[in-house]
Amino acid sequence: MSVLLPWPATELAAVPESLDIQVWDGAGDVPDSIGSTRMYVPAYLSEPALAVLDQMPKLEVLQTQTAGVDNVTPRLPAGVTLCNARGVHDASTAELAVGLVLASQRDLPEFVRAQDARRWAHHSRPSLADRTVLIVGYGSIGEAVERRLEGFEVEFLRVASRAREGVSSVEDLPALLPRADIVIVLVPLTDGTRGLVDAGFLALMPDDALLVNVSRGPVVDTDALVAELRSGRLRAALDVTDPEPLPPEDPLWTAPGVLITPHVGGATSAMQSRIRTLVSEQLARFALGEPLANVVVEGER
Repeated sequence: MSVLLPWPATELAAVPESLDIQVWDGAGDVPDSIGSTRMYVPAYLSEPALAVLDQMPKLEVLQTQTAGVDNVTPRLPAGVTLCNARGVHDASTAELAVGLVLASQRDLPEFVRAQDARRWAHHSRPSLADRTVLIVGYGSIGEAVERRLEGFEVEFLRVASRAREGVSSVEDLPALLPRADIVIVLVPLTDGTRGLVDAGFLALMPDDALLVNVSRGPVVDTDALVAELRSGRLRAALDVTDPEPLPPEDPLWTAPGVLITPHVGGATSAMQSRIRTLVSEQLARFALGEPLANVVVEGER
């Protein structure tokens, strides 16, 4: 059975002997074996790697390296099983979320600019301690963020699509947002979450609150956010934007009180080791005909 991976089989813990491993990283010529590929792991965040799906008539399983699959599902061939990388990015994304919060609260970007100018810019900033943190999208990454923030003496509010013990539902946001000093957005991009953080959402956040988006750019109404930033009422730290890459002329670049990173939440060594572990386990399941993990769309396998 032919399997197409973005890295050599030698980088995996083990590969079943029944699998014929081919390698393509999304660059250069597409391998001749693409027509017989039955399981495919596209290169990470590679548009060319997704553009070839219509050249795989025998494809049975598509395993992404991302937790979000909003850019994949519209291209998924009929009958193909889609698996995501749930759990792979928890550590990396949680680290960045915490880093963005700390950098914004303590104004580290301004201190870096002052250092570049050799300017001693002493000033006081709000702490992270004693703040209320609202996690919107309390799944595995939200839990990882909370674990890392627990030592900072903060209070947590949690929101998910459905309420459960200790976690409120999205319908409760109007009551929770006015209590939140820091709002961390971790929801997947769906029809229901696109534009979730709109002018009304932002208006409910208290003055000087911080919005942290490490989910997907279109979850936030960029025009509404820019308006709040320009007014000086809110601050933001964004690993994702709408559009991406953010054009040089976009007003978000020059809005006051915003820290922007270029969608690097998952791009760490922790992600690399975890995705290889997941793929090794999935290959074993695929070879044996066993149920796969992280199934988002059940195909006809």
